[in-house]
Amino acid sequence: MDGLSVRYLGDLRVRLARFADVFGDRIIATIAPAEIDDWLRSLGVGSVTRNTFRRRLAVLFNFAKRRSYLSQNPIDHVERIKECSGEIEILTIDETKRLLDCASFDILPYWAIGAFAGLRRAEIERLAWSEIDFDGGFIEVKAAKSKTASRRLVTLQQNLREWLAPYRFRTGYVCPPNLQKNMNNDRDRAGLRLNWRQNALRHSFGSYYLARFNDAARLALEMGNSPAIIFKHYRELVKPKDALRYWEIMPREESHCLGGRVLNKCK
Repeated sequence: MDGLSVRYLGDLRVRLARFADVFGDRIIATIAPAEIDDWLRSLGVGSVTRNTFRRRLAVLFNFAKRRSYLSQNPIDHVERIKECSGEIEILTIDETKRLLDCASFDILPYWAIGAFAGLRRAEIERLAWSEIDFDGGFIEVKAAKSKTASRRLVTLQQNLREWLAPYRFRTGYVCPPNLQKNMNNDRDRAGLRLNWRQNALRHSFGSYYLARFNDAARLALEMGNSPAIIFKHYRELVKPKDALRYWEIMPREESHCLGGRVLNKCK
């Protein structure tokens, strides 16, 4: 498993452990496709999660095949379920403003980078301050830290520069420890925790970017997606006038105090 991220390996370990709870006492070559299919169906999860389990099992059985523990991969005969792509949900302009206004000082960069640079959560968690080039005007997502294992540069938009200005001379990782707990606290203060949308920041970035700049090819490069994905998910979700307002979301003057940001009061 050389070259794979710690996050991926952890996910692999957790999912295969569930499989081992049922089939761990079996010789791997005796496990039939029908049994695997029945087990996947018994998980009671959605189509995307079920297909993810299937992919992780394929890794296991391919490893066993390379070691000559079995002659063929039974996953080849386990059908991949059709994934129902849900409607993309994004944050409104007011929700975005409120989230940033209610953010704690240490977690604010996470929200701002997600909303105005579109990095994936795992990419922000791995991001170091040294990879944000204020002078060059871009964020470098290194290949080793990218989901697609390819390096890309993401433009540092003017409003994002403003949000990150108090942190310009920080070192180390962008995200502090206990990220999830602090994120939940921020969303509670903003009144957004209960109705939080999956990938809301990234989807908001893609939708508002395409409506504002009308450049799907550039957006695909910055998000690390294909143009086809961009058109499928983000086209015509946002009106141009709203997109203009989104990219004008700036810190309040009182957000800067002695070179740092003070927490705005969220009522």
